[in-house]
Amino acid sequence: LEKSVDEETTKGEKKDLSSAVLETEPSDSGMAAASATDGVAATALRSVIQRIEHAAERCGRRSDQVRLMAVSKTKPVSLVKQVYDAGHRCFGENYVKELIEKAPQLPDDIEWHFIGNLQSNKVKPLLTGVPNLAMVETVDDEKIANQLDRVAGNIGRKPLKVFIQVNTSGEESG
Repeated sequence: LEKSVDEETTKGEKKDLSSAVLETEPSDSGMAAASATDGVAATALRSVIQRIEHAAERCGRRSDQVRLMAVSKTKPVSLVKQVYDAGHRCFGENYVKELIEKAPQLPDDIEWHFIGNLQSNKVKPLLTGVPNLAMVETVDDEKIANQLDRVAGNIGRKPLKVFIQVNTSGEESG
């Protein structure tokens, strides 16, 4: 249940560890074994948190300055619930449909982050389907940013936190 954060931790002081991502991946033995064993997700979460604590210490930072987001992409609600039950509250999802399906099945105090490419036709379903959506990462189109703001206002939501992607190099994007 973990994607290594070694890329984040091995660069020492050169890497800003203000956020880290735990992405769940199936092991060679398969998800059935992980789902059948209580605590596997909690153990993996503790392992990642410990590695973040050590990396932060090596960088001269406090571990409470690092934000861990568990990415639930393609993982069942039962696995997300194990991580939640272990005390984690910040989750990311990169498919609108999955997030809309998962969010109502999980506790309301989860802080959801949408981390995928957001299409304009998915803005309203996302905002109406996930009332505890806290952030959209990353918007690279002014049209989407404006639509997020407009839809949030129309449905009575506070404006969302949004990460904006800016092309500072002038390179063509595809």
